[in-house]
Amino acid sequence: MIAIGSDHGGYKLKEEIKKYLDELGIEYKDFGTDSEERTDYPIYAKKVAEEVSSKKCKLGILACRNGAGMTIVANKFKGVRAANFTNEEEARLATSDDKINVAVFGGDYIPSDLAIRIVRIWLATEFKGGRYEERIKMIEQIENENMK
Repeated sequence: MIAIGSDHGGYKLKEEIKKYLDELGIEYKDFGTDSEERTDYPIYAKKVAEEVSSKKCKLGILACRNGAGMTIVANKFKGVRAANFTNEEEARLATSDDKINVAVFGGDYIPSDLAIRIVRIWLATEFKGGRYEERIKMIEQIENENMK
């Protein structure tokens, strides 16, 4: 299950990504927003990050105007490893090496066809494990020390 959300700036991109997920038969929960009417991105980033942090959803997708704000909010949650993807190779490497579980997109900078290609790669990429697993454990230790 994928949690998906956007603010007004990422709404159109979110809707295109949902169409792609529908084509693949991948289940998702849409946490809003439901229009291009102005709203605040932290509301939706929080909802998606909570779902991933609590393991109610395995993965999350967020979209706003530039992706930065959503990434900041999502990474405030224990167990969430969010990255603002701008290209396919970045998505592949970040996921294989860093086990990214929330993909973030800047709707003003990423056309929907590129976002869909990035989502395809992100979903298909396996985490390498090994020495990279040790780094994930280090991240988890830092989270345990700093997130109450």
